Amino acid sequence: MRIELQKRARVSTLFSVLSPLLALALTLLFGAIMFWMLGKNPVSALYSFFIEPLLEVWSLHELAIKAAPLILIAVGLSVCYRSNNWNIGAEGQFTIGAITGSILPVLYPTWHSPMILPLMLILGMLGGALYAGIPALLKTRFNTNEILTSLMLVYIAQLYLDWLVRGPWRDPQGNNFPITKSFQIEAVVPEILSSSGRAHWAFVFAIVAAVALWFMMRFMLKGFEVSVLGQSERAGRFAGFSARRMVWFSMLLSGALAGLAGISEVSGSIGHLQPVISPGYGFTAIIVAFLGRLNPLGIIASGLVLALTYLGGEAAQLSIGISDKVSRVFQGLLLFFVLSCDTLIHYRIRLIFVAKTAEVKA
Repeated sequence: MRIELQKRARVSTLFSVLSPLLALALTLLFGAIMFWMLGKNPVSALYSFFIEPLLEVWSLHELAIKAAPLILIAVGLSVCYRSNNWNIGAEGQFTIGAITGSILPVLYPTWHSPMILPLMLILGMLGGALYAGIPALLKTRFNTNEILTSLMLVYIAQLYLDWLVRGPWRDPQGNNFPITKSFQIEAVVPEILSSSGRAHWAFVFAIVAAVALWFMMRFMLKGFEVSVLGQSERAGRFAGFSARRMVWFSMLLSGALAGLAGISEVSGSIGHLQPVISPGYGFTAIIVAFLGRLNPLGIIASGLVLALTYLGGEAAQLSIGISDKVSRVFQGLLLFFVLSCDTLIHYRIRLIFVAKTAEVKA
């Protein structure tokens, strides 16, 4: 017996709806098997992962903190992917955005002005956009593969941040720890409801960005251009759209949102620069984008789900004593099953019984 994929005559509407739900169910099933193999009670482990973090108000604030950068980055990536430009380096753009946005509070710590925070956010977006412009330039000028160039730039950004906080930007009063000076109060993203938790306005930025890009994709000519060029560059040229300009637009937009996520994370959640500022938000946002079906509104929901895996992973470490790598395994399983189940939208599975076929021929 062998398994074959047979292309459907038309896209399956049923599996377009069921695919993300099926992927979630398979992830939970295989996650439970993984916990059982680790010697943990699968029911207790899944409860700690997915239910316990939702029972307290303060943990809902933490969920919003972790979801904000994922949603911001993923909505930018969704525009890239729908236009057939594959930006894999959002983690690097996130890091560079955090660095450029931190220039003011690190180099001018005695400057107190209400203009600091808006300028920081703008600098963060500019830094992320310019860094994403490098693979865009290489692609449009030299026809390089943006997957490789954007990915390689991630490691350059991380090493640059490490050098800065251990070298010229290290706080001389920091007891020799590799951190910068703490940001002044005017340079911190304010909390939304400080009386109940520490969720800050980055979550609002993320929701606004998602709604704005959904509106663009749904009702504006630019969104139509993104869709047409993503499906067929040749058809886009007949319609008068430029694939070269789309490379720049999608990469710069994606980089700017990743940069905004970076400076919002550093300013709102950490308060200074340090060697590691992200648990891998830029890479996890790729899963968020695909789980949300590259729809900005769907990405809000998928961002909350993936943020729950981060938060649940931390809770499970305390309650049942598992490694933080388990949450990464969950995310990997989720991406694997999302992509696998999406295959069913375009293909149907056929079981071929070789022996029976041979017998019929004979």
